[in-house]
Amino acid sequence: MTDTTTAIPAPIEPKQPPPRGVGDAIRSWWDGLSRPAQWAVGVPAIIALALLPLFPPPLLDTPGYNFGLVMAKVAMFALIAIGLNVVVGQTGLLDLGYVGFYAVGAYTVALLTSPNSPWNQTDGGWLNPSWAWLACLPIAIVVTGISGLILGSPALRVRGDYLAIVTLGFGEIVRLMADNLGEITNGSLGLSEVAYPRIGESEAHPNGVFSAGNTGDPDSANLLDRASYGTYWYWFGIALVVIVLLVVGNLERSRVGRAWVAIREDEDAAEIMGVPTFKYKLWAFLIGAAVGGISGALYAGQVQFVSPSRFDIINSMLFLCAVVIGGQGNKLGVIVGAFLVAYLPDRLASVRLVDDETTGYILLILDVAVFIGLMVVWQRMGQKLSPWPRRGVIAGLVFTGIAGALLIGSVLLFRMGGAQSLGDLKYLYFGVALMVMMILRPQGLFPVRQKLLTYGRQVYQAVRKPEVEPIGVGK
Repeated sequence: MTDTTTAIPAPIEPKQPPPRGVGDAIRSWWDGLSRPAQWAVGVPAIIALALLPLFPPPLLDTPGYNFGLVMAKVAMFALIAIGLNVVVGQTGLLDLGYVGFYAVGAYTVALLTSPNSPWNQTDGGWLNPSWAWLACLPIAIVVTGISGLILGSPALRVRGDYLAIVTLGFGEIVRLMADNLGEITNGSLGLSEVAYPRIGESEAHPNGVFSAGNTGDPDSANLLDRASYGTYWYWFGIALVVIVLLVVGNLERSRVGRAWVAIREDEDAAEIMGVPTFKYKLWAFLIGAAVGGISGALYAGQVQFVSPSRFDIINSMLFLCAVVIGGQGNKLGVIVGAFLVAYLPDRLASVRLVDDETTGYILLILDVAVFIGLMVVWQRMGQKLSPWPRRGVIAGLVFTGIAGALLIGSVLLFRMGGAQSLGDLKYLYFGVALMVMMILRPQGLFPVRQKLLTYGRQVYQAVRKPEVEPIGVGK
């Protein structure tokens, strides 16, 4: 007898969407906005950022430094990070000597405007002191762009570690030339009295609002009178950051940007598909160098003093650290990385690890106890933990280990008035942060997302549909 019964198929379970983090939710919301809506959100955000130095929040304020000057430094680092991101993040070329372009931009302004320079053009030359810095800014962009072409033409014929060594050598060559060409650059003594924008000259500000004599009036109701010269440099830096972001963003969505992505993912495959890789890598070097020249000119005008000691390899590593921490290839991510690299050392400069020897011993005992507890957890159930708790245990071990080493140093080598300032240890905690991130999140805090570059917004809005609850057997 034949069994004619048939099994009833089990109801189809609806496929659960993968879990999304806060960053993905914000990115999806932002991509769903039209271009005018994005500007409607972005402009108030930029205005709020511009008002930060005038009304510094208590938690963000820097007690040891002028907050306006610190934010001006952040804007300068943001420019550097955006330029370096074009080379490292978007094109995938490891550049360890980006500080060389930064130095070229600074020395271009200094050589043309400093009284210590034999090429000074402000003392009877073709530059008027009132607008000399503004005239030198485009010159610095052109000169650094040409230096990028000069370096890139031979260097971009090699790849990987070889390119890193070549660019590292370029940065050191620029610094050594500035140090040894004493007749031109004044050697290690540097070039002083560099020009700056003479804007807003009045009885209250005889040298303009960008001069160091403008300390601002924090009690004034007028926002312009309230701003110090550091705040004015910060506002000028924000304007340049917005302009550079617009230019780089349009390039990223063009044929040039698509070629950069192809080179970053697989240069050989891009070459086979007909992409002139050398041409577009040279484009990346030129644009990155030009942005570095802008930041160098900003530094020279703000500090009004340029010397070779400010352009060593350590600064180049800090620039690269900002790009890696923020997220290579993500323009807004590298700005966050630049903020962390430029702001944290100044914020922590007034913070001491311990205030007295007794507190140091107490914190050391607690730190050792936590470290031992985490080690026990790792030994007994480290492999059984899910990914994020396991990463948390690893990060806790690294943090408590470093903190214990610092506490031991503070207790054994205690000095009156407190232990060493945390701001002096910036190379230590940036190095530790890089090691932890390479283990837990190698793509950076805000990783770049692959997306359609051509007509990407139109396609996204066309296929984006609201989520509908399943009906029938799938409910």
